[in-house]
Amino acid sequence: MEVTYRIIGVIHSPFKEPKGVPIQPSAARGVRGTVELFPEYSPGLKDIEGFSHIILIYHLHLAKPGKLLVRPYMDDEEHGVFATRAPSRPNPIGLSIVRLISVEGNVLHIEDVDIVDGTPLLDIKPYVPEFDIRTVERTGWLERNVHKLSETRDDGRFVKEEG
Repeated sequence: MEVTYRIIGVIHSPFKEPKGVPIQPSAARGVRGTVELFPEYSPGLKDIEGFSHIILIYHLHLAKPGKLLVRPYMDDEEHGVFATRAPSRPNPIGLSIVRLISVEGNVLHIEDVDIVDGTPLLDIKPYVPEFDIRTVERTGWLERNVHKLSETRDDGRFVKEEG
């Protein structure tokens, strides 16, 4: 079965290429960007300004085809792709929780952006802590590596070759 999605907008950020991008929103604190929603989807923004954070779901358009075993940014060992947040995946879908600063028509001003400029937007959802936060007991292989998050940046290993 094949599934098709419509792009509903474009995410803009200061990052013109994947290399050097923070690898999670919490490592991109203060980085500003915008979400330009296509005008026909603007009515769907009604009441979004009441939320301080939103979830952006997007297509990782620059990621090379996924492998099932990957060496993620914060480890030297291979792990199953589903035990990582590596961008090269069977379905290159990205998800980021960002701060919503303001709304001007069909443009959302956001902060804590870890997304490459020009990334196609698939959906927006409000972030609601009571819905989304859970206490977790373990975080797998990341338990020994999460301290590397603030200094880890995309090094280009998951970018598809041009041509």
